[in-house]
Amino acid sequence: MRLPYLLLDVDGVLIPFPDAEGAGPATHTRHDVVPTGRSTDDPVTIWLNPAHGPLLMHVIEAGLVAPVWCTSWRQDATTLVGPHLGLPTLPYVDLPHAQITTSHPNGYLWKRDHVGTWLGDAPAIWIDDDFTSLDYAWAAERTAHGLTTRLLQPDPCIGLQPEHLVQAIAWAAGLLVPQVDVSDAPQGTEAA
Repeated sequence: MRLPYLLLDVDGVLIPFPDAEGAGPATHTRHDVVPTGRSTDDPVTIWLNPAHGPLLMHVIEAGLVAPVWCTSWRQDATTLVGPHLGLPTLPYVDLPHAQITTSHPNGYLWKRDHVGTWLGDAPAIWIDDDFTSLDYAWAAERTAHGLTTRLLQPDPCIGLQPEHLVQAIAWAAGLLVPQVDVSDAPQGTEAA
């Protein structure tokens, strides 16, 4: 059986949106990174929770999902974000550099069409902070057609929480349990 993908966003998930003073949560530490195409004189400040690394490594080592970056950070997620969390090199969905002014140009997350094509017929659990009701309908439709899909949506000001990863592992483990049709189960005898 092919492992389901764990699609992992960065902004709003691993990097919560800053507060009014420009800081992240107290659990997060500041890092200045230089994304592809930027000058070293113009780094980007990110806030990461060091506890996320061991939590994500636990998920990876469980062997129930194939983790993949699904973020506008693209390869920079693997070279700039992952190392600060102690993560190995992970593949990424090569999302286009979309020229959009909103995350939902068609009423749903701009990544979704690209992700759907990339996934093909693979099952997936996708953690992103920016889903709409149309994205949940898309996931339900995929699931109804045998392409099990689950969306998890952290609060973008708080980011990824341990319970999101517990849900991801439980979901993936549930895919391994064979579904039994109770109508085919033998009927027991009633006590006299």
